Amino acid sequence: MGNFLTLFFFKHKHNHNIQPHKMEDIQHNMVAVNGINMHVAELGKGPTILFIHGFPELWYTWRHQMIYLASHGYRAVAPDLRGYGDTTGAPTNDATKFTTLHVVGDLVALIEAVVAPGEEKVFVVGHDWGAFMAWALCLYRPDKVKALVNLSVPFSPRNPKFKPVDALRALYGNDYYIIRFQEPGEIEGELAVWGTERFLNDIFNYRKPEALLLPKGIGFGTSPNDPLVLPSWLSKEDLAYYTSMFEKTGFSGGLNYYRALNINWELTAAWTGAQVKVPVKFIVGDLDLTYNTMGAKDYIEKGGFKKDVPLLEDVIILRDVGHFLHEEKPDEINQYIHHFFKKF
Repeated sequence: MGNFLTLFFFKHKHNHNIQPHKMEDIQHNMVAVNGINMHVAELGKGPTILFIHGFPELWYTWRHQMIYLASHGYRAVAPDLRGYGDTTGAPTNDATKFTTLHVVGDLVALIEAVVAPGEEKVFVVGHDWGAFMAWALCLYRPDKVKALVNLSVPFSPRNPKFKPVDALRALYGNDYYIIRFQEPGEIEGELAVWGTERFLNDIFNYRKPEALLLPKGIGFGTSPNDPLVLPSWLSKEDLAYYTSMFEKTGFSGGLNYYRALNINWELTAAWTGAQVKVPVKFIVGDLDLTYNTMGAKDYIEKGGFKKDVPLLEDVIILRDVGHFLHEEKPDEINQYIHHFFKKF
């Protein structure tokens, strides 16, 4: 794989179409979509790539991909999702307004607002909750998506017998992070004690290939007074940006995505058994907690995933890589995305 990437980079680094871009070139706009005001970061000219972030992330999580893809002839568009960052208008005290139908509604309206005349479909890249929403976008509106690169979170077919939160509680118990996030206000109270910077630092550092448990009062097992040790891929400036934004908004907006899991299940009975019929490349790190969730490896590697996503063209499992793979290994991820989208 290393040789392939070296050859791939060498073949393309002298491409005369490359227009180098920098962080300072990123444009920031507010776009009215679906009853909210969505903050959108944008860079480059060419076919549109919509980047959809996860938790606890922002448009900023895609900075490496935006610069690279914009420099290679694409238009990179990365919103703050409802409840996040500089996007306003979603009631963060009401988790019922954070279903897949709401968020996909936002994304479809955004696509229609930003695409160039004659551009009916966009490329999509998602990570974490952004990947979850990208699967939903492809399921509900495949006419809007040219091709998808999803990171970290595989497709999750609806099980008509079990509500997802109930199933996760039965599997992992009440300390499992998704269960701990369910009660409005409870985890927010603990986060206030841990501190925004400490929580973000701990979650960005998490790379145990196992279920994430957050026992009450213990959290990640660190103390608010412990020195912060940044992961190698995150700078002090990066952490400061995330911290400043989440100190401004709080975490409830992002936590509401977890709180809407059972509501999604109730609303999406019509899509039980439906396939995702969009060309897909899927990439995950082998240390990612999602890859090590019960049943995930078998689903990804033994045919279930391909059955539900028949146009799944490639699955890449990165060795010794954690959950935030697009920040941890930006060069590899950038090249995988570029190589896949070039085919279309």
